Amino acid sequence: MNFKCINDLQNFLMQQTADEKITIEPELCPDDMNGDITVNCFRFAGRMKKNPMQLAQEVTQFLLQHKDVNSVETVKAFVNVTLNPEAVHSDVVADMNALMDSVHFDEQQKKKILVEFSAPNTNKPQHLGHVRNNTLGMSLVSLLRRVGHNVTAVNLINDRGIHICKSMVAYQLFGNGMTPESTGKKGDHLVGDFYVKYNDELKEQLKELRSSKPELAEKNDDELFLETEIGQAAQEMLQKWEQENEEVRSLWKMMNSWVFDGFDITYKRMGINFDQIYLESDTYLLGKDIIKKGIDSGVFVKREDGAVIADLGKKLGEKVVLRSDGTSVYITQDIGTTVKKYEDFQPDMQVWVVGDEQKFHFRVLFEILKKLGYNWAEGLHHLAYGMVNLPSGKMKSREGTVVDADDLFDEMYELAYSATKERAGSNIPEDIEERSEIIAMGALKFMLLKFNPKTTIKFDPEASIKFEGDTGPYVQYACARINSILRKYESSDGAINYDSVKWELLNSDYEKKLSLRLSQYPAIMKRAAELMDCSVVVAYLLDLAKDFSRFYRECSVLNAETQELKNARIVLSECVKIILQDGLNSLTINVPDAM
Repeated sequence: MNFKCINDLQNFLMQQTADEKITIEPELCPDDMNGDITVNCFRFAGRMKKNPMQLAQEVTQFLLQHKDVNSVETVKAFVNVTLNPEAVHSDVVADMNALMDSVHFDEQQKKKILVEFSAPNTNKPQHLGHVRNNTLGMSLVSLLRRVGHNVTAVNLINDRGIHICKSMVAYQLFGNGMTPESTGKKGDHLVGDFYVKYNDELKEQLKELRSSKPELAEKNDDELFLETEIGQAAQEMLQKWEQENEEVRSLWKMMNSWVFDGFDITYKRMGINFDQIYLESDTYLLGKDIIKKGIDSGVFVKREDGAVIADLGKKLGEKVVLRSDGTSVYITQDIGTTVKKYEDFQPDMQVWVVGDEQKFHFRVLFEILKKLGYNWAEGLHHLAYGMVNLPSGKMKSREGTVVDADDLFDEMYELAYSATKERAGSNIPEDIEERSEIIAMGALKFMLLKFNPKTTIKFDPEASIKFEGDTGPYVQYACARINSILRKYESSDGAINYDSVKWELLNSDYEKKLSLRLSQYPAIMKRAAELMDCSVVVAYLLDLAKDFSRFYRECSVLNAETQELKNARIVLSECVKIILQDGLNSLTINVPDAM
């Protein structure tokens, strides 16, 4: 909040101390208290070596004499300030370029950041869990860029391993030469069908095995996997893949290409782009040399059985980094990939958007990299997020009952199309399909970002698409309504006058509340970026849209008493639209011109 009276207060206080710069960051005054903004003297009393209560009295006396201040109320060390409406508008919306520029961090605060997200497997299409991951990841990338950081969006695709071989074996058994073209299916869906077929066949073979050998009945599926023909086939295929068998590699490349083409369609629909894509098939051996060097330096030790371990103390225990047969584990690859990402980009920070079930894995990874002596390992961060379910319950991909991302997008589109058509009545817009897609994807992303990432959420498609309530379409509609107001004004009154707005005419509480809310935007964006939590922005946009709705209901815009008042309210409305649209775009949510 960049108010002149607060800047003057800062300068006044800084004259009293030569030690440090005093920064005052006021907040909006709570609704149950008198005032517009609150100055918390507890935050800087220590630096000034003063009692907070005493300092609050000094702040009160200074602000009471300021021409922009109407009244001041002191509650302990909190100073609640009621501002002159004209001063509020002049300090906030009179220079929107300055307000928007102040969203950026100062140069010394800007960082180079890598954000890795998505990380799908090439044995099946993406599902609802990926949708939340993709939304969190790309929105974080967009938000961090908006505040001025240099951000690289990274995807590490898991394109090798036993799970990939399962789809390949099933294709050999049941595929009969099918292709995406011959079946009319997206490539990732076709490959996913064979992954489901594999697991169906595995279940049957396990059932037959237990029936024919009762002594195996107590063993679990993993223990019996290699006792089945189809399990042995997948294991043999993995071995041949690692031996670079030409036939296996050819099948692998063909099926992976189908999946990549399918992924591209899914990503495009979500508005997701990556600056760097790594493939596990290229990176899975990277960590081995680092492990070997770590043995020489004493970071890792060999156990009696030949396995290589890292001793991470009581909290994290021992972690195997190479099996006794010399093969790598997941952590081995992650060590190598993390080092490669640093070598490729030299970032100040690396962020992984990965489900919270992997918390321990990342704690281990980060600790190992620190023990290896990488100073930059202090800048590693796991953005953990909770599960997302539909009202029907959890997803189970192996049974083929996964909530498919593309199917979910289609369902959201149909809901948005129906809602838009119903609102339009007999005047169906020509761009209803484009409009419905924007509303659908906006509703989906907004609802997934509405909650702190750590929260396990239940996503209700029908509730998310409503035009009323705490939804994306509600905020989009606020923008569309303002666009409509601007079009009507320009068609009847001509061009908007931005140069000589009479801000003193906007003296109602509703108008002042709008400008006060707008003043928060830069601080909200920076706070959300620091917390890596887009829900902070979502909550703000909902509050701003609601403030505008109250303003629009109570303060006539197009039918204002005078032309000067009409012009001032039009400019204020456009300022709201600028912030709403910028905030939504920073979350990768588009805004239709009309709804």
